[in-house]
Amino acid sequence: MSLIQWTISFETSLKPRTAALACTLAAAMITGLIDGAIARSAQVPTTQEQITLSFAPLVREAAPAVVNITASRRVRTPAVPSLFDDPFFRRFFGESLPLAPGRQRPQSSLGSGVIVSDDGMVVTNHHVIDGATEIRIALADRREFDAELLLSDERTDLAFLQLQDVEGLRLPTLPLGESDDLEVGDLVLAIGNPFGVGQTVTSGIVSAEARTGLGISDFSFFIQTDAAINPGNSGGALVAMDGTLVGINTAIFSRDGGSLGIGFAVPSTMVRALLDSIDRGQPLARPWLGAGGQPVTADLADALGLGRPAGVMVNSVEPGSPAGRAGLRVGDVVIAVGDTPVDDPDSLRFRIATSRIGRDTTLTVHRDEREVVLALPVELPPEIPPRDETWLEGRHPFAGALVANLSPALREAVGHTGPDRDGVIVLDVAGGSPADRINVRPMDVVLGVNGQPIGSVDQLERLMNRATAPWRLQIRRGDRVLDTTLRG
Repeated sequence: MSLIQWTISFETSLKPRTAALACTLAAAMITGLIDGAIARSAQVPTTQEQITLSFAPLVREAAPAVVNITASRRVRTPAVPSLFDDPFFRRFFGESLPLAPGRQRPQSSLGSGVIVSDDGMVVTNHHVIDGATEIRIALADRREFDAELLLSDERTDLAFLQLQDVEGLRLPTLPLGESDDLEVGDLVLAIGNPFGVGQTVTSGIVSAEARTGLGISDFSFFIQTDAAINPGNSGGALVAMDGTLVGINTAIFSRDGGSLGIGFAVPSTMVRALLDSIDRGQPLARPWLGAGGQPVTADLADALGLGRPAGVMVNSVEPGSPAGRAGLRVGDVVIAVGDTPVDDPDSLRFRIATSRIGRDTTLTVHRDEREVVLALPVELPPEIPPRDETWLEGRHPFAGALVANLSPALREAVGHTGPDRDGVIVLDVAGGSPADRINVRPMDVVLGVNGQPIGSVDQLERLMNRATAPWRLQIRRGDRVLDTTLRG
């Protein structure tokens, strides 16, 4: 008979007052037994290892590879009014006097980076070095080097630099880890140079995985951590407990510019994908899927027989694309790429973008209330038709627009996710041009002119130079089609 059973039995055989006293004594006995068990399991530390818990050994290995980056650029200040700008003087000297031009002044920004190879390749954020005319890197041991930009990708907010004049020097490096192996609750360190005060280390945990929809970059897929990340930490290292680089610190959620315990890092999986592009010696290009999709809502999940609202419901498949050749169909729900589940279109885009080119992967899809596994070839998008980038000239509404033929490669390069698979896309617009005045914007797709569908840059150029006002223009902008008539 257990102690509790004995107590209950003993209590029921006694008078009420005696029973109450017995209950108190029994509770004291139980408390004593529990306290004794806790005392036996919680012991006083007896060794130095048990007394000292420190990240110091890990920091000694990782911190030397984290560098400080100074990016210098020249910016034009607003024009400062001069004496001759005064209307009183212009009344006498005429309107031909020049206005005082704006001046260029140097501007520098601080950030962090990580050395990832013995020859001095450094990874950082695109926004740290964007527009820089000179990049200077300082190591933790105070050695300084000039750096050359190898690759900068705004869509992932990553950039790669090469230290200059480092032949024969031994440089500290930080090996790339597997960000996909991280779990919520894992300890991590954030190393960087916040506020320009010098190298600083903060610790925390992975507070969330696969954060999407943040609007920080096109491939919005981040590790979230509560390790303090502050201005200047951008481009610094997020380090796992095995001493590997699992993320590049990129952004914070903040109301006043300081850390509020919510920071975001680009996963090392994306860093490795861009490194592969550099190793191939080719311009940056990512694998393409050739299919479009939408999030699975709770209503869709119920209708399709899914256990929960997750995955991507396919709403278009391009003929001849990897998705088409793999057998993906409209109405399928993609629930995993390889062994990794996908919850929304952002995570699907990330998994395809980080797949190794030349190696097949698999798509797990929900189809007809069962799971089907498809073999997906991982390959680069074709440049068909050639881009034929052209600045349009002449006396017509599109003059001053840079246009190109829309191909799978161009769609991937500029992040075009619209329904159009061919046609002509606007890449840039010259300020003050006719195209600018009618509000033509980059990423607009020209669908038609005067009722005639537009299929190529050459066709658009010939038609605009031959036609006269009025012009009826059809342009797709995002998910809208703009139909307008210009009378000259």
